[in-house]
Amino acid sequence: MGLCRFPVMKEYRIMKKYLIVVAGGKGSRMGGEMPKQFQLLAGKPIIMVTLERLHAMDPSMQLILVLPAAHFELWKELSREYEFAVPLILAQGGTTRFHSVQNGLAQVDDMDDALVGVHDGVRPFVAANVLEKCFCEAWVHGAAIPMIDLQDSLRHIVGGNGVTEVVPRDRYRLVQTPQVFRLSLLRRAYEQRFVESFTDDASVVEALGEQVVGVEGNRENIKLTTPFDLVIAKTLMECWIPQQEI
Repeated sequence: MGLCRFPVMKEYRIMKKYLIVVAGGKGSRMGGEMPKQFQLLAGKPIIMVTLERLHAMDPSMQLILVLPAAHFELWKELSREYEFAVPLILAQGGTTRFHSVQNGLAQVDDMDDALVGVHDGVRPFVAANVLEKCFCEAWVHGAAIPMIDLQDSLRHIVGGNGVTEVVPRDRYRLVQTPQVFRLSLLRRAYEQRFVESFTDDASVVEALGEQVVGVEGNRENIKLTTPFDLVIAKTLMECWIPQQEI
């Protein structure tokens, strides 16, 4: 796992940071009438909880929220209702996550020597030190993503008759967000034609032949996808402090 080096810190500290927050899911697995990013967590839409925590961790970071165009009016209504005041740029979502990130990236009006992260709008529990490490390692290496160890055993399906074989879990990691990159690299990556193998931003960058460095994530940084996840999130809201020391 990466660890930011002291000699680069002076240069890194003056870098402009952007974070594209993607919130375009329909949330069919979550249930309910509202898309999952607008369902309530501690009395407030999940996406607002995420954005407020990110802004509190680094107020200098420019947030870019990507929503489907059909949700713009709802976002405006909810912003008024909950008196949401975090400064951000609103961008229109695309037909896939890849195209949504493309649209968010188009809102980055800066030179190539900036840093840009991409984060899931329904991950409100990323730790401050993880956010910082991802940005710092991206400055050093060009690309950095948070990952955590697997806790359960892992098996590979080897046939259609239910036969499986054990896989060494120490060779695998679970990937989280934010995934952070040098702006010039991410722009080149998203000039590529979309293919189904692009499952996240790291896979898009790797298609250029570039390497991606992993940093230690935090296990609380779950993606809220199902009702069970929401139960866990409500407990975390009561007992977890996101501003962990850096």
